[in-house]
Amino acid sequence: MTTETRLFTVRGRVQGVWFRDSTRREAERLQIKGHAINLPDGGVEVLAHGSVAALDELAAWLERGPPLAQVASVEAATLDAATPPETFRTG
Repeated sequence: MTTETRLFTVRGRVQGVWFRDSTRREAERLQIKGHAINLPDGGVEVLAHGSVAALDELAAWLERGPPLAQVASVEAATLDAATPPETFRTG
């Protein structure tokens, strides 16, 4: 199984709509480790480490988000991660 780490930046109405916690639940379902944190500009940063297939599925989910979210855009970058995260956290 090939794994990688991706950094997503999600913009739109993504704070105050349970986006981070919903992302954590989706990531745990997909066995992805990392974090989802609010950004000062109103976006959400999602760092995700897992199988390529799981990351692709998470990316598709991030385009929609939870029911109250209104996702305007999702930017993604693949990172070199020397030490993958051990859990998925929100902050």
